[in-house]
Amino acid sequence: MNSDQTFGSFVFGNRGMLLVLPAVALAAFGKPSAFSVASGLPLAFAGEAIRMWAVGYSGVTTRSDSVTAPALVTAGPYAYVRNPLYVGNFVTAAGFALAFTGKNSAPARGALVLGSLAAMVAVYSVIVPHEEAFLRGKFGDAFDDYTSRVPRIIPALEPAEPQHGSYDPDVIFKAESRTWLTMGAALAVLAFKTLRA
Repeated sequence: MNSDQTFGSFVFGNRGMLLVLPAVALAAFGKPSAFSVASGLPLAFAGEAIRMWAVGYSGVTTRSDSVTAPALVTAGPYAYVRNPLYVGNFVTAAGFALAFTGKNSAPARGALVLGSLAAMVAVYSVIVPHEEAFLRGKFGDAFDDYTSRVPRIIPALEPAEPQHGSYDPDVIFKAESRTWLTMGAALAVLAFKTLRA
C-alpha cells in the first residue's frame, strides 16, 4: 500500500471523527435564531432523506471503517450521482450550519458556514478517490463504464441506464441509527441554544 492509499485509508476510517469537529464548532460558537432554525432544518432533513434513499440501495456497508462493496450499485440515487451519501451529508451539514448561525455577525456566520462545509470538502476530496480506486480495482470495466455515465458529485437530471440494485427499506434503521442519534443530539443543542437566546 503506497502513502496515498495509506492516507486515504486513514481518512476514510476516521471520517466520522474528522467531520464531528466542524459540528462541535457550530455547537460551541453558533447563535441560532428562530428564522435560521426554520430555514435551515428543512434543508438538513432533506439531506437525511437523500441519505436514507441511498442507504436503502447500498445497505449497511456504508458504516464500515474500510471500503467494501459486495456489488456495484447503479440504481436509485446512484443512477443520478456516484456519491449520493456524501451529497446528502453535505446538504444536511449546510442546513445545520445555516440553522446554528442566524444571530452570528455576518463575518462569523460566513466563517462558521464556509469553514464547516470546507472541512467536508477536504475530507471527501480524499475519501472519494480512495473509494473509487477500490471500486475500479474490484469491478474493473463495469466501474469505468459507470463513471463515464454518472457524475461524481453534481447529480444528473436524468437517471443513467442500465441500473443494477434494489431498494431494501429494512436496512435503513440498522444503517442510519447512528446518524439519527447524531442528528438528535444536534437538534437538542440547537433547541437549547435557541431557547436560551
